[in-house]
Amino acid sequence: MTTTDTQRATIVATPPSSPPRLHLAPVRAGHAVLDGGWWPRSWDPVAELPGLILDLDASFGPIRQVLLNIDAWDRRFRRLAVGSRVVRMGWFTSLDPALLIATTERGDQIDLLVVPPGTARATARAAMARAADPADTTRAPAILATMPTAWDAPPDDDAPASVWDNEGGHLADAQAPRPTGALSTARSR
Repeated sequence: MTTTDTQRATIVATPPSSPPRLHLAPVRAGHAVLDGGWWPRSWDPVAELPGLILDLDASFGPIRQVLLNIDAWDRRFRRLAVGSRVVRMGWFTSLDPALLIATTERGDQIDLLVVPPGTARATARAAMARAADPADTTRAPAILATMPTAWDAPPDDDAPASVWDNEGGHLADAQAPRPTGALSTARSR
């Protein structure tokens, strides 16, 4: 694979327009597999990661590096400037798309379930709550595999303006076909 200048560049993130949909475990338990769940609004890492990194900074200390699956996300780059710091990015085919790994400056590892953006609200919330349960030892892909329905239309109470805001200022692609059945951890291309 050829590395492009864009992939080598440090991407400067703009401040997040909305808080991340994140559910963290109340305490870090030594036997827990996950530290919580995250439900991004899109597969755009530049739009989604700054808010997440800032929240993780506040909970665990400064984040040094974030590791993601290379195929699940729209863009790849090596560094992301968030606030006054630069966070290193790692992109791996071997990392499950359902998992995000962040490491702090102290070397602590934070493992988060990544709930696919198009997941129905109730399903996503249940998955994040399960991932944040310190007594649960289920791995990220297994949590998604046991969730009932992968993709639902937004509830009728979502006004177009709130959908606009929740999608980062652009309309959701309501015409795109949505997978059905058990949650898929990989984004279809």
